[in-house]
Amino acid sequence: MKNLIAQTTTLSVGPKAGTGNGLIGLTGINAGNILSGAISLILIVAALLFFFMLVIGGIRWIMSGGDKGATEAARNQITAALIGLVIVFAAWAIATLLGNLFGITIFSGSITLPSFT
Repeated sequence: MKNLIAQTTTLSVGPKAGTGNGLIGLTGINAGNILSGAISLILIVAALLFFFMLVIGGIRWIMSGGDKGATEAARNQITAALIGLVIVFAAWAIATLLGNLFGITIFSGSITLPSFT
């Protein structure tokens, strides 16, 4: 029977031979890529945050047990979460619409502006 516990794997860490500068995969980074990634990340995090607020508000409503104050607080949290989700979706839709109308790409990996010449 083979001894499967003593298997080893070689992991090489560091720059590839012949690259010169040691920066592997970092050649296409510029301000547009960073800003595009940041905008996408902010929209995703905001949407997830408001979604979890919505779920927690629903759980609070179920757990309120008929208490008017707790039910009202849960309803206000659900309303705020829904408004937040609508705002995040509207921001994404406006950015996409501007991209389609004016040729500005924001979510494709780098922000590029159209040339007017």
